[in-house]
Amino acid sequence: MQKELATLSKKLAKAFNTNSLIAPLPSKFCKNTKNANLLRVASEKLIKSPVIGFKAGGTGKAMLKKWKEKEPFYASIFKKNLVKTNSKVKLSKNTFGIELEVFYFLKKNVLESKSKITEKNIGRYIDGMGPCIELVGYRQRKKGVSCLGDLTADFGCNVKFIIGKKQKYKKLKFNNLPTTLFNKKSGQTVNGNTKAVYDSPLKSLVWLVNRARKDKVTINKNFYVFTGSTVGVVPILKKGLFEGQIKSLGTVKTTVQ
Repeated sequence: MQKELATLSKKLAKAFNTNSLIAPLPSKFCKNTKNANLLRVASEKLIKSPVIGFKAGGTGKAMLKKWKEKEPFYASIFKKNLVKTNSKVKLSKNTFGIELEVFYFLKKNVLESKSKITEKNIGRYIDGMGPCIELVGYRQRKKGVSCLGDLTADFGCNVKFIIGKKQKYKKLKFNNLPTTLFNKKSGQTVNGNTKAVYDSPLKSLVWLVNRARKDKVTINKNFYVFTGSTVGVVPILKKGLFEGQIKSLGTVKTTVQ
């Protein structure tokens, strides 16, 4: 098991660094969430790009129930995969969708807190927030998602994060903010709501921070947390300009080439 884990993590890391694809992972590293997480951690350790934050994935409660999972997963986000609004991004070989979500920018000492983080006290650690578009896809020649481990094992399936303007944190009705993602060229429009994200992006944030603390994760600078999609995984029907809007948080744009 350990030898196979080492071999697969090296293959995944190489695919991540070179934007290439490998054969589908063995099912035991996807169907078993614990094994998927072990592979994720082993692969992330082989990436030289600095970690700038984390993403929560599988935050839709209906999907978690369908897959008989008790909680979402999280994955590290690397500097090479983060760009600002209005950036142009290339569609990778196996990108299967685009998402719209809320990001928070946290003070690094939140992971050192001796007290449990809650929705009531998390505000003292939030240094900013805003809208984000995420491109999601595999580093494998694989189609479809059948379980949480499919997403977890392959770097959380994160391909690129495009962040909108960061604003000062303020208390909002994070459990009920309307959202819209649309492509001006194709006319494709998808409406969503922040309540689709584990009931609330703030709740997703709190879960991720406490899970990372439990796993003794450390980071030496302030960091981003991407909380999960408000619109599900939206297929990219056509390339072009995508614009995401989250009420009270603003707009984020990217041109998919």
